[in-house]
Amino acid sequence: MERALSLAEPEGYVRAFVGEGAPMGALLRQAAARGIRLDYVCKLLAVLEDETLGERRIGRLAALSLVEPLSERELEVLRLLTTHLPSTEIAQELVVSVGTVRSHIKHIYGKLDVHTRADAVQRATELGLL
Repeated sequence: MERALSLAEPEGYVRAFVGEGAPMGALLRQAAARGIRLDYVCKLLAVLEDETLGERRIGRLAALSLVEPLSERELEVLRLLTTHLPSTEIAQELVVSVGTVRSHIKHIYGKLDVHTRADAVQRATELGLL
């Protein structure tokens, strides 16, 4: 667990831990009791607790920034989502494949906890990302 936390913390991974639910919470509490990556573990536990309680409020997300921040490239794709360009044209604009654009969009949706482009743009605007 200590190795996983030490590798994940610099990258800001949260979903990899939080997505495992209550069993991971027990492991994280054990890590906290041992003083392993305490700041990071406390952040993970706070997010896990919020999700367990069903508190997915925008204000809470804004306070934590994003659980997993968007990469620079994801921010570029997000900005282009506001133009209503199809994925093929976004790919041409960024000089990448359509598959790469779709992958970025999928990651954006996951990080913003949305399922549509319109919701992604709305959430990003609420969080001050656009």
